Amino acid sequence: MRWVLYPFVALLGLLAIGLAIVALVVSFAWPTLPTLEALTAYQPKIPLRVYTADGELIGEYGEERRAFIRIQDVPPVLKQAILAAEDDRFYEHSGVDFAGILRAASANLVTGGKRQGASTITMQVARNFFLSREKTLSRKLYEILLAFKIEQNLTKDQILEVYVNQIFLGRRAYGFAVASHTYFGKPIRDLNIPEAAMLAGLPKAPSAYNPVVNPKRAALRQHYVLRRMAELGFISEAEHQNALETPLKVVTSAVDLGSSAAYVAEMARQIAYEQYREEAYTRGIKVITTIRKDEQQAAYQALRQGIMEYDRRHGYRGVEGYVDASRTSMDQHEALDEALAETPDMDDLKAAIVTQVDKGTVIAYRYGEIHRISGDGLRFAAPMIGDKAPPNKRIRPGAIIRIVRNQNGWAISQLPEVEGALAAADPRTGAVRALVGGFDFNRNKFNHVTQAWRQPGSSFKPFIYSAAFEKGYGPNSVVEDAPLSFPAGETGSQAWEPKNYDGKYDGPMSVRSAMARSKNMVSIRLLKSIGPRYAQDYITRFGFDAERHPPYLTMALGAGSVTPWQMLRGYSVFANGGYRTEPYVVQEIRDEAGTVLGRVDPPVAGETAERAIDERNAYLMDSIMKDVVRRGTATKALVLKRGDLAGKTGTTNDYLDAWFCGYQPTVVAVAWIGFDQPRKLGRGETGGAAALPMWINYMRKALDGTPETYPTAPAGLIRIQPSGGDEEMIYQENLPAAPPEAPPEPASGPADETPALPALSPATG
Repeated sequence: MRWVLYPFVALLGLLAIGLAIVALVVSFAWPTLPTLEALTAYQPKIPLRVYTADGELIGEYGEERRAFIRIQDVPPVLKQAILAAEDDRFYEHSGVDFAGILRAASANLVTGGKRQGASTITMQVARNFFLSREKTLSRKLYEILLAFKIEQNLTKDQILEVYVNQIFLGRRAYGFAVASHTYFGKPIRDLNIPEAAMLAGLPKAPSAYNPVVNPKRAALRQHYVLRRMAELGFISEAEHQNALETPLKVVTSAVDLGSSAAYVAEMARQIAYEQYREEAYTRGIKVITTIRKDEQQAAYQALRQGIMEYDRRHGYRGVEGYVDASRTSMDQHEALDEALAETPDMDDLKAAIVTQVDKGTVIAYRYGEIHRISGDGLRFAAPMIGDKAPPNKRIRPGAIIRIVRNQNGWAISQLPEVEGALAAADPRTGAVRALVGGFDFNRNKFNHVTQAWRQPGSSFKPFIYSAAFEKGYGPNSVVEDAPLSFPAGETGSQAWEPKNYDGKYDGPMSVRSAMARSKNMVSIRLLKSIGPRYAQDYITRFGFDAERHPPYLTMALGAGSVTPWQMLRGYSVFANGGYRTEPYVVQEIRDEAGTVLGRVDPPVAGETAERAIDERNAYLMDSIMKDVVRRGTATKALVLKRGDLAGKTGTTNDYLDAWFCGYQPTVVAVAWIGFDQPRKLGRGETGGAAALPMWINYMRKALDGTPETYPTAPAGLIRIQPSGGDEEMIYQENLPAAPPEAPPEPASGPADETPALPALSPATG
């Protein structure tokens, strides 16, 4: 008996010593545990969010993408999936699952490795809030003690609520509410069983089980979670099988409105940061912009379509690069997926890898999908298929290409090199209705609307004509359209012999006709008559910088520098009857509770805005710019079937820039296209050919349901019928060159305690 009793007593002694040591360690460690204020008063860092005027989220800024959700709002299927994946005994244990620890230890002994863990949800909360992820015995002890302390101070639902909101789930997403939008593009309440299982599998290893980067591993993890849900009785066997067979539609790139409004969101972020510095990114501030969801999407699509149509007119340049051809076999999906992850999609321009080129067919791989491209889908890229194509541009196995879906399937496309800008505003207030600063924000964050200084070309002529009207000219004034030449002293640089775009000269013609046909010689003669220095000063009424428009005759053809933002402001003066309004993109800033922290109350044309030019001048300019659309260089706009459209095309020397600036009384819009490093767009790529189509496609949506609107003729003008013509002509009678009127005094009333927001400077863009 002694041989049996002694070992038993020794074992009990060792156990007692071990327990004493543990008790001693706990007695010393427990008082040093951190307080639980971070949990009991849980305040997650809520990022800065930017919205459209109609409530659509377009931007989110902060170190963490996070959205707080109450536990009662978490759908039951997601709760069940989380418990099945992470801690099925969560509502039974007291912070540490000893049964789970024994089960994991047994499994690890059998497999000979450390493949199973036993961390409960409570332990994960303790680790995420208070501890590092180092794997040491002391850290694990603190984790266990903290888990017990958390369970003593919080209810189970409170602990689960913290976990659901705090856990990192990859792609900068913290919490399941954000992850639902990140991976599936939907609110958490709309998750189905397979989607919930996929998300619940992420906490174990967010990068390894990311369904975008590692779809195969993610699917294996999802299947495990679904199996556990069935074993635990959370779902039926029929639901289990249906979930396994349901394909997941994972969001692989940003395709929502945030993609189309990224430039606006960045402008709003800058304004919020100027006001609140780093706090802007953590206190849940909401910025409400002036843009409208449908119009912003229309502007984005219009600009991309215009740029892609230009790009197609100038041919396929070749593939973007190559991967090792040995990696293109169909049994190496993971290697192909990794290569694709290094070439992000640009909205509808998807990256793909060529695996085979056969007679009349290109086979391309994309994240587990095989696409056969032939016929019209190959037409654009045909010059780069075959042995005659340059080796470094040829479409062959291993080539990285861009594909786009059209009505007939998939087609080969390419990323354009040219850039563009499109912006629209309400001319009465300056509220920006849509703004797209470039082809793709993720590729080029330079905002061409506010930051690109370019020559405006003929789109600047209306401001010269307006200056001439102040000096006594009118639409029916006759000016000679004949060749001119000037010595260097008159141009500020070198001798100059300007020409009309078409090289033709039509002799004496009315100013109205000259504007419609964009006659350069008439513009130059008008500027020469009124004096360049007078014109240089006059254009500042529209918001242009005098120093960027030297007082030489070349100003008549738009040789100075402007931004699309300035052109938007300038054309608004003609659209609103002669008042100066300032474009702005942020309407309000609110805190997380919805309290208004700041807002913009803009001056309104005809009420509180400053008058820039005489109302008769504005009316006359509107009249002659309507003729640009009716019978001039912008007749393509007649496709909109409206008579209240006005504007001006612009093409700079050597086709470096193409513009169209135009308006209807309720909306003014500016479109531009050109290269960042100026180079020729190509012969024939005029404002009417390259920029006007973008403007038309946007205006089609912006003016949908808007009745035709015409300004009322002000006093001091008379109408005449020109001989031999069927169109009324308008001229001004004794129109004085008067300075702009002072703005009216604001109405008296109680002071508004809400602070005004700062205007956006084009320099900060």
